[in-house]
Amino acid sequence: MERTERIDDTGFSGIRVIQTEKTGYGVDAVLLAAFAAGETGAGGAASGSRIADLGTGSGIVAFVLHHKLGGAKITGFDVQGPAAARAKRACAMNGLESDVDFICCDAAEICLKEPSLAGSFDAVVSNPPYFRRTPDEPGAADPDERYIARHETTADIRDFAAAAAGLLREGGSFYLVHRPDRLADIICAMRDAGIEPKEMQPVVPSAGRSANILLVRGVKGAGPEMRMLPEIAVHETGGGYTPAILRIYER
Repeated sequence: MERTERIDDTGFSGIRVIQTEKTGYGVDAVLLAAFAAGETGAGGAASGSRIADLGTGSGIVAFVLHHKLGGAKITGFDVQGPAAARAKRACAMNGLESDVDFICCDAAEICLKEPSLAGSFDAVVSNPPYFRRTPDEPGAADPDERYIARHETTADIRDFAAAAAGLLREGGSFYLVHRPDRLADIICAMRDAGIEPKEMQPVVPSAGRSANILLVRGVKGAGPEMRMLPEIAVHETGGGYTPAILRIYER
């Protein structure tokens, strides 16, 4: 292990991830895994599904989703070589090599570089970079790993939606976690890619506050009509996780 790396226990049946001082996962990653597993009310993926994870980072979504679904076969993709390498090492550490693998590849180039994967997945999940790249902001000129994980440097939401559409079979689902202020971009990107948004679930920091996380499920080749799912509150008003979040974390 590199000096800047650490091994973190996720709390899900001993699953561990390798992270660095500049990288780490948040509640949004765990919410995405629960959303794709059908735990929050969405139409979840089946236990035997073949699933792609776009922008996998440490592999946290792939690992937790595999735990929640059991027999799923999951392939994670990340543009950053160091992140993909850490995810592969964590996969071996968790003994999941038979079901989970990782490929270093830009979301915008997956179906070009891996044409055999086109149309072969039942579901795609993604926790992509949330922020547009602004050339004059700090870090943009020489982006480090954290900046690339958070900003649309090589691929934007349209590229992620197009990659999902290319990987999905007809009728397959695309599960996305993002920010509410990008909702118009999300819907336009999905529809342009041939994925129809079907379910949306807002996540609020605590009851009565505005949503700061958005979960969206789209279906490749589906007709229009979207359902709004009940919101999820992360924290109680006085602090601490809500019962809904504790259930998702299996605590």
